[in-house]
Amino acid sequence: MESSGSSAFTLSYMNFAQPAPVVVNNSQSVNWVTGAAAEASPAVVTLSVVSSNGSGSGSGVLLTEDGYILTNAHVVTLGGRTETAALSVRLWDGLVVPAELVGFDSIYDLAVIKVEMEGLKTIKFADSANLNVGENVVAIGAPLGLTSTVTEGIVSALNRTIQVASSEVSEDSNGLQFWTGSGAAPISIQVIQTDAAINPGNSGGALVNEYGELVGINVAIATAGNGEAGSIGVGFAIPSNTANRIANEIIELGYATHGLLGALVRDNIQENSSFSTGAYVERVTEQGAAELAGIRSGDVVISFQGQRVNSSADLTALVRAEAAGAEVRLEVLRGTNKIGFDLTLGDASDLG
Repeated sequence: MESSGSSAFTLSYMNFAQPAPVVVNNSQSVNWVTGAAAEASPAVVTLSVVSSNGSGSGSGVLLTEDGYILTNAHVVTLGGRTETAALSVRLWDGLVVPAELVGFDSIYDLAVIKVEMEGLKTIKFADSANLNVGENVVAIGAPLGLTSTVTEGIVSALNRTIQVASSEVSEDSNGLQFWTGSGAAPISIQVIQTDAAINPGNSGGALVNEYGELVGINVAIATAGNGEAGSIGVGFAIPSNTANRIANEIIELGYATHGLLGALVRDNIQENSSFSTGAYVERVTEQGAAELAGIRSGDVVISFQGQRVNSSADLTALVRAEAAGAEVRLEVLRGTNKIGFDLTLGDASDLG
């Protein structure tokens, strides 16, 4: 494969025919799904990833007219097995072009790649903070290699925390398995839950609203069985606001930053129960963000930036979703008193 940075691959997208990616045989009977898919599909691509460690595929969304594409880190690294895979992209009209890796973020499983082209159709971002449970959504990508696949559903839940383990399939306490293909260390991420069918190959693709605007980057599915089983109506996407922030940092810096609270926390398990009602602070780091704000050992964090915190994983995911140096507010229970704190997060890269 030729180098993706070669000027020979600097093409004008407008030089190619642009057939509609969504087939419409009867314009009198189209619905909102057709409209959303027609709007967003030209900005969704299919990825091929090949290396000596294996091969794989996934999806991505076009961020800029000159070829920056957002996808999942586990797609471009083959589940953490390589950082030097050969990447190629199939655009919505079938054109295949090489791509190069700009950077990836293993903490929130996102990556940016680049194709040398101009005039590309870009995805439009929605504000994921305005999403409602029950809102209509469409997932677009290449499940099982089937390009330009459209599936419809709703937002099933918001502010869901999942932990992606180091193996390709990890199981939680309820017996649900989360598949991403990630081979990195376990990470906790905040996601949107949807019942739109998502399968292997959808990773990195778009979850859009009724207007075809991006609300999330599809990242994982839950299955009730072993292996890479198909969707059971429990899929997950990284919120567009988080994805946009991380993508912009990767483009500008080559990497993404993440907040650091500076506290060791555990689940606040209720007596004679398996339920956790917050993140219990075991200890705080000297001169860390938590200590400087006045948080103490024994406090129980119950809210972060207005979102309820039920567990230590919730808190970790919410903190890591913020940029280093972000100004945030959290609430703790100290005994029976609820106390609010405003603080400036540290930098997770300081952990080494």
